[in-house]
Amino acid sequence: MASTLAIVVSLLLLMFFAYRGVTVLLLAPLMAALAVLLSGDSGFLLPIYTSTFMSALSGYVLQFLPIFLLGALFGQLMADSGAAQAIAQWITRKLGHRHAIATIVMVCGVLTYGGVSLFVVAFAIYPIAKDLFRAAGIPKRLIPAAIALGSFTFTMTALPGTPAIQNAIPIPYYGTNVFAAPGLGIIGGLIMAFGGLWWLQSRARKAAANGETYGDHGQDILDASADVSTHEQKPMPIFLAILPLILVIGVNALFTYGIFPGTNFSFMAERFPQVDPAKITGLWALIIALITANLVLIISRLGHWKSLRESINKGVFGFMLPLFNTASEVGYGAVIASLAGFAIIRDFVLNVAPGNPLISEAVAMTTLAGITGSSSGGLSIALQTLGADYLAMAQQAGISPELLHRVAVMAAGGLDTLPHCGAIITLLSICKLNHRQSYGNIAMVTMAAPIVALITVITLGTIFGSF
Repeated sequence: MASTLAIVVSLLLLMFFAYRGVTVLLLAPLMAALAVLLSGDSGFLLPIYTSTFMSALSGYVLQFLPIFLLGALFGQLMADSGAAQAIAQWITRKLGHRHAIATIVMVCGVLTYGGVSLFVVAFAIYPIAKDLFRAAGIPKRLIPAAIALGSFTFTMTALPGTPAIQNAIPIPYYGTNVFAAPGLGIIGGLIMAFGGLWWLQSRARKAAANGETYGDHGQDILDASADVSTHEQKPMPIFLAILPLILVIGVNALFTYGIFPGTNFSFMAERFPQVDPAKITGLWALIIALITANLVLIISRLGHWKSLRESINKGVFGFMLPLFNTASEVGYGAVIASLAGFAIIRDFVLNVAPGNPLISEAVAMTTLAGITGSSSGGLSIALQTLGADYLAMAQQAGISPELLHRVAVMAAGGLDTLPHCGAIITLLSICKLNHRQSYGNIAMVTMAAPIVALITVITLGTIFGSF
């Protein structure tokens, strides 16, 4: 019982200090150490740190480093090449300020589904959103929710093939790929997108009825000079701008469904006996797709880069913090799983719905994502500690691993945007707004709509299976 209480205390403190802005790189090992000390295992503190925490951390880095690195590089190249701006401006011209909310959601959705980092998207799209919302007379306080809806929801967890790291994390645990349960993913994505749009449009109409407009935001005037250079940049041709996004999805699908299924990997058995192609080809396909998209983007803009070396360096350096933040949370989860008190928590979670492991999995994923304030962190901890259990339960119940994959990823995008979420804090900072002004609407589009979508997918998956 003392060990279980120690785990709960460490989890609550992890959430509290993360909200206060303490970096997870320091917080995760400290809270893991606290759990060990409070559970009465102080004599094993150093062995647990070096063998359990660091082994899990390094294993995660070994597995997912190329995805984080190539994804961060791709996002930076899309921003610096002008491709992200060209796509945003093209969609804006087509839809106009009369559909300002839908325009921003669509722009963010296209970019993030194509593999651009949500942080890069937020920085790139905010100046455009600001102009559109002002022209349409829509309150500025709705901008963060519109960006979050397009970046943090359906393209991150639901749409098949999305290269978001959240969609790649279950692959080695379940032997799946990023296209897992495509039909259910599309249904869930549509519920998130249209549910979120309905909410934001209704808030805009209510504001208009109350006479509320964009509002007086003096900082916007001060920022105008910074936006001028962005708006005056010569746009990249739209077909070249969108080509890398198509390649990320298309090349991934080609290798996932065409090349790898017909490849005989038996030649690898002698030299790499520990490699199971069935569990790793999903990651290989994503790596090849990101490399291809990066190379095409670089080549297509040769002679137009302001400084290709600086863009590459910035993109490569940018992957380290997100990777090691998530890896530290995985190390924390491994330590928690090694404590005696975790057995009580594990049994409780696994028995939430004994007849349907999908419900239990969803509860575990979304709870840990909420505690850590990170969908990737919560998902990684849950799969590190419970992934094998859920796979065994699913096999007994005749549930497809693809359905497990999709439910896990969508559940991790449920409560991950609680107020202490780093992505939400960063987004509000970019938009120069605060929680009081904008968080209510963010919560509706990033938590309420995704949870409705998750319940729908679990229900359909339980009745009809994976499709």
